[in-house]
Amino acid sequence: MSERVLRVNCPTCKDIVEWGEQSPWRPFCCERCKLIDFGEWANERHSIPGAPVDPEQLANLTNRSDEHD
Repeated sequence: MSERVLRVNCPTCKDIVEWGEQSPWRPFCCERCKLIDFGEWANERHSIPGAPVDPEQLANLTNRSDEHD
């Protein structure tokens, strides 16, 4: 029986990528596409939906976690 190979589309350029050891940047087709996607996240063009966070509450959470170390 032959082993099935999962193929996905690169999120950046939509090329087909075989999911496996031969594709070190999976799900991206190459390092360039991976870096383009990373830049989109870094420039906040991509985001995960959620309620806005009050910076003061975030600071309080950070301070509390430091106290437990």
